[in-house]
Parts: sequence; structure tokens; C-alpha cells
Amino acid sequence: MAFTIRPVEYYYANVRDELGAAYRVLRQLADLGVNLLAFTAVPSGPSLAQFALFPEDPNKLVAEARAAQLPLDGPYHALLVQGDDELGALASVHEQLFRAGVDVYASSGVTDDRGAFGYLVYVREDQFQRAVEALGL
Repeated sequence: MAFTIRPVEYYYANVRDELGAAYRVLRQLADLGVNLLAFTAVPSGPSLAQFALFPEDPNKLVAEARAAQLPLDGPYHALLVQGDDELGALASVHEQLFRAGVDVYASSGVTDDRGAFGYLVYVREDQFQRAVEALGL
């Protein structure tokens, strides 16, 4: 199976959950030259949304967010898995983490319909180094 795994930093931004919130934040970051490797959004209460921002350059995100008065929480760490969409690709990653005693507490992924996939694996911060070692990163 051909895929790569790399550790990535991410930051949370809690924003008022209203029409266009994701568009405004993503547009502002793009206009500031912040490239994201991944983005997720989930509800975080009755009137908030929590955006997870996975920047290509964490220092640039932090600096630009500060200048734009966008409060960030982080950094946190995750694993970004990308590669050929083959049967069992994700199972092998999870097997290595399981055998190392690493708890995967969240994940999300998608295929591109052309034979490739991207997958985010969230592990506990206190287990992150063990995950990195288990995967040989």
C-alpha cells in the first residue's frame, strides 16, 4: 500500500455559528496567504462552531490569526495520512497504533474518487510521541 503519514499541528478557532462563518474565516486566511492542509468544523454548543485548522506553516497561521484578531487554541498534534485508496489502508495504520497502545479518539477521511485518500488521525497529546514512534516517523 502506497501512502505517507506525517505529524501535523492544528489549532482550534471557536466562532459564532452563523451563516457564512466558515466562508469568512477560510477566505480571510486565504487572503492572508495561509495554506491549510485540512479543515474540519463541528458544533461546539448552541451558538458556537469549532474549526480545526491544519496549516501548512503553523507559524504563519499563528501570526496572521493574531493580526486578524482570530483567537486560536493550540497547537495540538495529529497524523495526516495520504495515499492510494486501497482496501485495508486505514486498518494497517490503526493496527500499528493499537499494538503500541495508542488511543485513537477521533478520525476523519475522504477519498477523491480518483484512487487517493486523505485521513486525519487524532490521538491523545500524551500519546502522540508513542504514535510517531509506532509508525516509524
